[in-house]
Amino acid sequence: MNAELCRKALEKVGNPNILINLVSRRVRQLTVGGGTASRPLIANVGQLGAADIALTELIQGKMGWELPESATVLKAPSKKRKRT
Repeated sequence: MNAELCRKALEKVGNPNILINLVSRRVRQLTVGGGTASRPLIANVGQLGAADIALTELIQGKMGWELPESATVLKAPSKKRKRT
């Protein structure tokens, strides 16, 4: 994996954990094959590996993502158990 591509993609995404998830999902799509999801979205792949292709797609804006809205989690009241 190219370090320069990682840096540029991280600037675009902003969160390294999200970047890892995006790239790993796209690498799976590229390597599994079958269907339109397995074709690279960039023209010249040359000697690039699947991870570099995924990073380049992110950098060029060929692949998008959305962050879910934050949800408020309510804690359920605890039930006290009777000791027997």
